[in-house]
Amino acid sequence: MVVRFMMPSSADVYSLMVRMLTTIGMRRLNLRCVALAVLVACGTAAPLHAQTDAELRPDRPSPVVLSGTPGSDPAALASPFDLDQGLQPAGPPPTPRHTGIKAMVKGLFVDFKYLPSKENAMWAGVGGSLALALHPLDDNVNSALVGNSAAEAFFKPGAILGALPTLLGSASIVYAVGRMKDEPKVSHVGMDLIQAIAMSEIITESLKYATGRERPDGSGATSFPSGHAADTFAFATALERHLGWKYAVPAYLLASYVATSRLPANRHWLSDVVFGSAVGIIAGRTVTSHEAQPFPVVVSVLPGGLAVTYVRRGQ
Repeated sequence: MVVRFMMPSSADVYSLMVRMLTTIGMRRLNLRCVALAVLVACGTAAPLHAQTDAELRPDRPSPVVLSGTPGSDPAALASPFDLDQGLQPAGPPPTPRHTGIKAMVKGLFVDFKYLPSKENAMWAGVGGSLALALHPLDDNVNSALVGNSAAEAFFKPGAILGALPTLLGSASIVYAVGRMKDEPKVSHVGMDLIQAIAMSEIITESLKYATGRERPDGSGATSFPSGHAADTFAFATALERHLGWKYAVPAYLLASYVATSRLPANRHWLSDVVFGSAVGIIAGRTVTSHEAQPFPVVVSVLPGGLAVTYVRRGQ
């Protein structure tokens, strides 16, 4: 089952950014310029590292598409989508021969090689556009949630659930169990979770200090983007790649809960958590999608705009 959603063209997104910057004014222009520079840099580097199986992992077999099924004709799949983005995923990424600590650390460095890509540039563009569009609502949303006793009580656990020690500890337990019981598939899940969180943290912290946006509670200039949102969405995205949507839906719901919890806690603005969520998705995709078949959710360029495609895996 393939579901496609049409999105605005790049020209429309650019026009939106220009209008937003003009409307917002100069008060936070530095943040917008840096964010725009990040998007431009990703877009410039994308053609150099397009995430195609043939280019990234020539030693891996090509994806297999069953004959006689709808969409099995490569020529049909190539239009309007590229062949590598149209093929159906064959399942979770293959378990590597080594899942030890050395392989995990080495794999993290290798993962950054695949960070500049068309897919990631598109996800960054979507996240950046949404953050810019919602930026005028930052003050209003925080004013409505901060001081609201019901919202604060409901979302209070989010600060702990989405904290780095909680996520990294959970991933480490999965990894340790797999290693101790000599179950490479389990340790591989834990390894990818750890790598996704690590990549999310590196990207997030770099952006925090590059943008220097003040937190709404005035505690520091490390507001943009939200680390809690980025890490939990990275965790959920890596989990989906291994276990499928059946188990990932609760993880994404938890990630959304954690991201929202940063608002009544007065630690982040709405635009912070929106772009942080995009950073997490990028980190989770980068760690897992280059290992085997194309990711089940892809963003593709079409004449006049973009399309988000979700391919349901057969059981």
